Amino acid sequence: MKKILNIDGVTIGVVFAALILVFMITAPKAFLNFRVYMSFFATVPPPLIIALGITLVAVAGEMDLSFPSTVALSSYIFAYLFENFQLSWLALAIAILAGAVVGLVNGLVITMLGIPSLIATLALLFLWGGFVTIISGGIQLAIPTIYETPIHDFLVGRLEQFFPVQILWAILISIVIWLLLNRHKFGENLLFIGDNSEVAKMMGINVILEKIKLFTLSGTLSSVGGVFLTLETTSYFSSQGMGYLLTVIAAVFIGGTSIFGGSGRVIGTVFAVFIVTVIEAG
Repeated sequence: MKKILNIDGVTIGVVFAALILVFMITAPKAFLNFRVYMSFFATVPPPLIIALGITLVAVAGEMDLSFPSTVALSSYIFAYLFENFQLSWLALAIAILAGAVVGLVNGLVITMLGIPSLIATLALLFLWGGFVTIISGGIQLAIPTIYETPIHDFLVGRLEQFFPVQILWAILISIVIWLLLNRHKFGENLLFIGDNSEVAKMMGINVILEKIKLFTLSGTLSSVGGVFLTLETTSYFSSQGMGYLLTVIAAVFIGGTSIFGGSGRVIGTVFAVFIVTVIEAG
């Protein structure tokens, strides 16, 4: 029994199932209706995709608090390019590339300057946030015509008019991140670094390079989450990612990832994001 509970996601999955059962009993009109679950499937993917990146960062014993600004930046770039130049797929690629660049800069600042990631990314949160406010002029963008494009149907459309497609993309990304952490050399290196970076160096792991790659990936996933959010809401505003700050951080650690690094639970993060969302709705 103990071995079963130690499997990634089992314990937190049981908690999630128990929580749903409690709400089914106490609020049957809502939680016995399939529409509430379709709502979860529509709203969970952006914070889930972001949380997957933060999970990997936490595994390495680091922290990235700058992701809300990355979400806002990628959202603005996508919305601006679509509204002014009618770009969709190219706007998606540019927005994701911008998030990767932000992550790369974050990684360089942390590794090259030797600033603790918690402090550095907190400062960068305001730096990138100020940058977005300046280039956007602090205005909100609305792109309702995105509904008429293939990119909307492909990424956040509805199957059979009710099932949100974005949850399928979120699950696919979750599987890729799980494989990266548990079946790839990069994930193994992150676990070693999170456990003891000095020992990792002695084992021949290029800690600086791995951390730069890590923060670049985190920025990339944050930008993907930002674009998904913009596609679903068809709008952009400068504080768009701030609402996810506590939700994402809480989900990562509720899901079983160690706050001290060296271990991580990707499936636990998936269930934890749903738990936070269900509690808010409940």
